[in-house]
Amino acid sequence: MSKRTVVAGALWALLSVLAFLVDPILGACVLIFGGIGVVVVQLASSWDEHPDFEARELVRARKRKQKWDRDAGKREKDAARYAAHQARQAEKARSAQERGVDERAS
Repeated sequence: MSKRTVVAGALWALLSVLAFLVDPILGACVLIFGGIGVVVVQLASSWDEHPDFEARELVRARKRKQKWDRDAGKREKDAARYAAHQARQAEKARSAQERGVDERAS
């Protein structure tokens, strides 16, 4: 825990006690909003330790590249299957067209 958080927590506790001595409603308000403030100070104390957007995106890009390289064989296999499918479809269309021409000639 950072020094800033400890100071904020101590100040919050002191102000909460003083506010409760003056008025319970005011004390509850200081307790709630002061607690939120201490949490924000704690979260802000480690803000610089987290990577920025560019660093996170670089890691994501690296992972995508590894996956792309790992799945290269699957893509080639799928491309070959698709080419074979297209060839079968073209052959069906050609044979259907030839049958249509033959039936019209009869």
